[in-house]
Amino acid sequence: MKDKPDKSLMKTAERLLIEFKGEDYSFGENALKQFNKYINRIGRRVAIITGGTGIRTGIVSMISDSLKREGCEIVGILEGARQNTPKEDVYRLASQLADLRCNGVVAIGGGSVIDGAKAALILALYGGSIDEYFGTGLVSAKSGGKKIPLIAIQTASSSASHLTKYSNVTDMKTLQKKLIVDESIVPRASIFQYDITKSMPPDLTKDGALDGISHCWEVWMGATGKANYERISEVAYTGIKLIVEALPRALENGEDLEARYALGLGTDLGGYSIMLGGTSGAHLGSFSLIDVLTHGRACAILNPYYTILFSSAIQDQLRRVAKIYVDNGYMDEKSLKLEGRKLAEAVAEGMIEFSRRINFPTTLREAGVTEKHIERMVNAAKDPQLRMKLENMPIPIRAELGDVDRLMKPTLEAAYSGDFSLIPKV
Repeated sequence: MKDKPDKSLMKTAERLLIEFKGEDYSFGENALKQFNKYINRIGRRVAIITGGTGIRTGIVSMISDSLKREGCEIVGILEGARQNTPKEDVYRLASQLADLRCNGVVAIGGGSVIDGAKAALILALYGGSIDEYFGTGLVSAKSGGKKIPLIAIQTASSSASHLTKYSNVTDMKTLQKKLIVDESIVPRASIFQYDITKSMPPDLTKDGALDGISHCWEVWMGATGKANYERISEVAYTGIKLIVEALPRALENGEDLEARYALGLGTDLGGYSIMLGGTSGAHLGSFSLIDVLTHGRACAILNPYYTILFSSAIQDQLRRVAKIYVDNGYMDEKSLKLEGRKLAEAVAEGMIEFSRRINFPTTLREAGVTEKHIERMVNAAKDPQLRMKLENMPIPIRAELGDVDRLMKPTLEAAYSGDFSLIPKV
């Protein structure tokens, strides 16, 4: 475990985030004091959507006072969506926003609260059912590209929903999560004061951090051959390294503010990553596991196995990321001389060792997943509304050509049992 976060790496992360969001984002120390400069980006009739953290930490009171001083009317303080953003919560919030005739929302909470606010605003503004918006660019078709009137205040180092064009919504009847992907739902302004996360319990800290690594790694794997490959590599490498180095320290001492700052930067770079590219296999699988696993935990289990499946297309990424796991004691230095699938297997072992040391499960079976869940994941991968995840993969997977059964299914079976030999050689 590193004694201190890499200060030069943290400076790099800060630079990257400023390049990414500019004046639209305030992060780090005393970031909440910047809220006033964003108030004019939304209307005067404001609803606050929040979770427990926003109330416990006093952020809701502070934001309410600021809004009132600027002449805004707070038309309601609404309970945000529960974990995984159930459809029912989205419809409830949409109805409340419409009844209140608000023209601005401040969402204060973690990823589910912010995702719920995004989805609810879509329905309150443009009507219809939430299913009509699953996919890419379907909100912009009605909004004309205009952004929803949302300011997002993040309270957890995890999904980086405050920075992105994504909203995850779950159908609790089918236990399947789906995505809205649209530039129109990027918040007009965002704030994340990293020291707030010191109240995050250990399990939530782990889940959020591993979600951040998954964002960085899945996008980076899928970036081979793209024009922005080097930018993605810098963003993803920096995010992964910060999280791998800081997470053990934050778990050892939740009040370690340097570690919390590093985790905030790292997971924010996960958000930057998914605005540069897209996630793929592990995220797709996690959408079908909401009844047994948290999102970050599911991604952490699945990614080592997809790393091996994609090995032939990600050799440069493997060599770069291997150094992070070697430097932090999760891989043997001799592994750096490996190539091809053997290098991928060594990196996968390093990822698994990292999970093992933070007491994360390393196979789906160990985590309580059943063989029926494997069937659910395979069937979900064939759903046209989730096709974007297949398209983001480093090795093209075409459901119509049988690739889901030929390539994905045995990879999921490997993740279930822990047996690398089940993963197809592509």
